Amino acid sequence: MITDPADSAHSHRFRLAYVPGATPAKWVRKWRERFHDVPLQLIPCSVAESAGLLRDGAVDAVVTRIPQAIDAVDPGPHHLIELYEETTVVVLPNDHYLTVADELTSDQLADEQILVPLDDVLGWDDVPGTVVDHRPETTADAVELVAAGTGLLVVPQSLARLHHRRDLDFRPLLDAPTSRVGLVWSSPTSELAEQFAGLVRGRSANSSRGQAPAPKRSAKEKAAAKKANREAAGKVPGKNYGKSAARKRRR
Repeated sequence: MITDPADSAHSHRFRLAYVPGATPAKWVRKWRERFHDVPLQLIPCSVAESAGLLRDGAVDAVVTRIPQAIDAVDPGPHHLIELYEETTVVVLPNDHYLTVADELTSDQLADEQILVPLDDVLGWDDVPGTVVDHRPETTADAVELVAAGTGLLVVPQSLARLHHRRDLDFRPLLDAPTSRVGLVWSSPTSELAEQFAGLVRGRSANSSRGQAPAPKRSAKEKAAAKKANREAAGKVPGKNYGKSAARKRRR
């Protein structure tokens, strides 16, 4: 059960950071259905920023790429759930000759110019082809350069979809490194983080740790509910039913 919001300065909301391409929507929807009285605040961030936000207490949990986020900034003691592993793809102009293939390998990129942005999340030590000297600041900038014919780009499929353009296409790269996405939160675990981790693990609402907290009611609401219960039972307020029942038993 989530504790009283007054117990913590931040317990009235759950702050979840997420990196580009990550898809926390399913869990956010479940949270809002189950814990509708505890708002969930979504905070977009880069992979490099994500662990630092957690370490500094600016967020309660992050959906980020691992281990890159942990390597960038040590978040201190933490918990981790690996969510999924992404397919790596090559982003290329849709009129490029390599689009005739359904899948690609590194050998097929040997004669290509390859863009590696500064926010690269694959950390590929042996990039195929020829790496372009100019490193664009972001993946979005690199996509623009692919469209301009400067080179090709190797990224997780989610980022290719995020920055999709009509004049570009992408193909799976079979022998490339992959990106893993995970949920990271601090240790010791806060009750809100524990609840969100439970959603991610598939904990049902009926479990002892997955039950939605009962909303607080005012004294007026409690009195109205009590009156409604009496009326539903056919009782009249003010009448002593205990004594009546006793008289009937004596008769």
